[in-house]
Amino acid sequence: MDAAAEEPRRREFKAYSVTEITNAIRELLTTSKIRVVTVEGEISGWKVSANGHAYFSLKDENAVIGCAMFAGPLAACAFRDQFKDGAKVQMWGRIDVYPKRGGYQLVVQRARLAGEGELMAKFNELKAKLGAEGLFDESRKRPIPFLPHRIGIVTSPTGAVIHDMLTVISRRFPNVDVLLYPAKVQGDGAADEVVAGLEYFNDPAKNGGFEADVLIVGRGGGSIEDLWCFNEEPLVRAVAASRIPVISAVGHETDFTLCDFAADLRAGTPSIAAERVVPVKAELADKVSSLSDRLSMSIAHRMENAVQHSDNLAMRLASSLKSAADGVSTRLLDVRARLVPALMRAHANASSTMAALAARLSPAARLGLNPPEMRLARACDKLRLLNPYSVLERGYSLTTDAAGNVVKSVVQVKVGDVLHTRLADGTFESRVLDSGKG
Repeated sequence: MDAAAEEPRRREFKAYSVTEITNAIRELLTTSKIRVVTVEGEISGWKVSANGHAYFSLKDENAVIGCAMFAGPLAACAFRDQFKDGAKVQMWGRIDVYPKRGGYQLVVQRARLAGEGELMAKFNELKAKLGAEGLFDESRKRPIPFLPHRIGIVTSPTGAVIHDMLTVISRRFPNVDVLLYPAKVQGDGAADEVVAGLEYFNDPAKNGGFEADVLIVGRGGGSIEDLWCFNEEPLVRAVAASRIPVISAVGHETDFTLCDFAADLRAGTPSIAAERVVPVKAELADKVSSLSDRLSMSIAHRMENAVQHSDNLAMRLASSLKSAADGVSTRLLDVRARLVPALMRAHANASSTMAALAARLSPAARLGLNPPEMRLARACDKLRLLNPYSVLERGYSLTTDAAGNVVKSVVQVKVGDVLHTRLADGTFESRVLDSGKG
């Protein structure tokens, strides 16, 4: 049968309007078991309008579905800031038809990151638990030393992270001492190895006496799964318990882990941690030089002020002393002017008094002073006469025996006795040869 013969028969079918077809499809979806669904896919064309509604598509390798998430559900979604092109998500909502475009779409009521939903739930649960214990309190965080002598780093020994940190540290302060504890930072056992690194630096018996002033723990960027070891409870507690201040340097600026909250300082990246841990040596040297110059100028200025002050005091003291000396001299001259005439008058009065007393003293009284002198002279003459030694001057002598007894008779001596004879001008000894007895 040719086409011309078929044409009248086709006209027998009802023609549906676009609206009718669209409404029919909507009705089918309303009664379908997949009307309310959870769809997983990758965000494409993410856009938020001025009124707060989000319009985008979900796609996989083979298909695309349009989506709308209105302002209310979007504002209530905890993950809204992480929604962007390329993000893998799970969206829950209802399938609906949008008549003006003639297409179907998913009207999203709730959404979360695909594969990360359970991890984020665990993250938030552990964060709340440890936060309630006070592990994240700002009051327990310690300041990072301004200029540490020794730095301990716990990270992977391979890759760009450790190289970047060592490069930054050596450029800023070349002679600081750095020790690396090599540890896995991803996968099974990674958290245990990082904990072991923290314990190594906190125990001098283990690290050979390397007393670190500050520690850095961290790794480069990655997905939440890659960074998850830094959210594990034993590691978070080890960071909080470290007696040495800890800098957490995990991932990129937008990545957050529980170690960031427990550490004494969070650095957005490992390179930022290296910049925060030491100052620039050259800048310090310039600052020290500037402070030294300012100190020298300040000391010189103070010394100059002190000298001026001393000179002023000396001038004021000299002026005071001169004024005092002038006053004393004036008073002395005044006293002298009054004292000399008084002394002269007193001397004249005393002389007059003495002269008057001498004139009144009678001659008889003056003669009365002689008898005592005459009596003294006579007594002296008598003493000279009574002195036994005075006789010796007239040629006599005095002889005594060895015992000092005066020899008055020859009967007192015998032959051989030694006698002492005293004359007026000295003494001599003699021995008895003949006593003359008989």
